[in-house]
Amino acid sequence: MLNPVGFLFYDENANNPIRVKVKDCLAKPTPSVSKIFKKVKKAISSFGIVMAAVEGPSATSVFPGKLDKTVKVIVSRPKKSRSKEEKEEEEEVLLIDGIEVERDVFVKFDVLINDEDEATGGAHKTEFAGSFVNVPHKHEHHKKIKTKLRLGISELLEDLGADDDENVLVTLVPRSGVGDVSIDGVKIEFE
Repeated sequence: MLNPVGFLFYDENANNPIRVKVKDCLAKPTPSVSKIFKKVKKAISSFGIVMAAVEGPSATSVFPGKLDKTVKVIVSRPKKSRSKEEKEEEEEVLLIDGIEVERDVFVKFDVLINDEDEATGGAHKTEFAGSFVNVPHKHEHHKKIKTKLRLGISELLEDLGADDDENVLVTLVPRSGVGDVSIDGVKIEFE
């Protein structure tokens, strides 16, 4: 005799629990069991465990603009599947260009890279690329500064298994000074 042990599945809002018992899974499928499996599949899909290719805005459609919330953009790579020699000669660099901030405002944002095919894959499919920080300081000239952030990402892409991908998902997460920074663009180049 099988135990009445089962599993509970929830949707993304922790609503509508669905109980599936082990004996239901082993029994010959009936319409009621089929309905249970469909509900479970729907709950898992809505929770984001079933993964699909990322569809998101391109960096050129989002920037230039203010960084007033977490932003995820798809950035195309100029070259993919580079040989070991090519990787040693040229570093793949993520360029966040035209960062404009007030000199007297503390600003910090983090940059994360995801494999474009597995953006919902969790922390094991996300790599921290770096941070931008502006420490407040006073000068007699120019109240605003305009700069750029360059981050080497060749090794990160290897760690993610995204070496052959045409695009990567870049996430900019404001930590301080939300809305006080504007960005002209995000792209990948080689140096």
